[in-house]
Amino acid sequence: MRDALGSTRTRRPSHPLLGRVAVVTGAARGVGEALSRSLSEAGMRVALLGREKETLEEVAASLPGPTLCIESDITDPATLAEAARQVETGLGPASVVVANAGIAVSGSFAGTAPELWQRVIDVNLIGSADTARTFLPQLTATRGYFLQIASTAAFGSAPMMSAYCASKAGVESFALALRGEVEPDGVQVGIAYLHWTRTDMLSGIDEDPVLQSLQRNQPRVARRVHTAGQVAEWLTRGIEHRAPNIYAPPWLRLCQPLRPLFPAVVARTARRELRRHPRGTMTSSGALGAGGRADWDSYQATRPSPGHGTRQGR
Repeated sequence: MRDALGSTRTRRPSHPLLGRVAVVTGAARGVGEALSRSLSEAGMRVALLGREKETLEEVAASLPGPTLCIESDITDPATLAEAARQVETGLGPASVVVANAGIAVSGSFAGTAPELWQRVIDVNLIGSADTARTFLPQLTATRGYFLQIASTAAFGSAPMMSAYCASKAGVESFALALRGEVEPDGVQVGIAYLHWTRTDMLSGIDEDPVLQSLQRNQPRVARRVHTAGQVAEWLTRGIEHRAPNIYAPPWLRLCQPLRPLFPAVVARTARRELRRHPRGTMTSSGALGAGGRADWDSYQATRPSPGHGTRQGR
């Protein structure tokens, strides 16, 4: 291409995300909030989904591009379907969908209320699958990209986090299966592996002696806690390239060949720490972080009384 002076210029390609529509679940805080901001700054129109309406609206108001706030429970297929309709009507069909919403509970399996343990599975695993199912028609139409947020918890399960580890191993397996099914339709599926990230969920883990010991016994580079903003940058870069795997931090990719060793290492460290603490100290104190507590409180508020119907959306 020649400019007005006759010199040759190279046309810069447009940003791959510019003008496209992204859906981020769990967008009210933490990684979801930071990723919504990063994608908006990259030129995307962002739909923020979550349980905390006022917080979502505050986040949306601070973003530079067009946004849409939708209060939605991802474990309720009816509200998810309505959210998908609003996205397509208000912003257009989604080209990127990020299944980020998640909660956690710390404590022994026996000391955790069964309903709370089940809620972690419902939100993290079933909710992610329902998100994919609901938005898949839009992603098929746009030949889009579905990103499943997983965790290094899928590498080696940690005692005192059974529900969270089970759910993250489950979403990894689900995303791998889905990838093969939708690839012929032009839809790509990515899996993001997050390590220690500074969110309010992590603040509760700091009080757990077993998890503290696991972090303390990791190599120095692995003990570093990254900000949600830094993680969002890594995720955005991966989304731009429609990457099959995104590692946050990037050096985690080196751990993939070593995964068979991790369960034994984690078990040895945890066994030593568990012997030093009485079993009574291992009872769960509830969902971790403000986001987890907000979800649990909303869930309990909408849950039918015992003996009067079934759980919402299930």
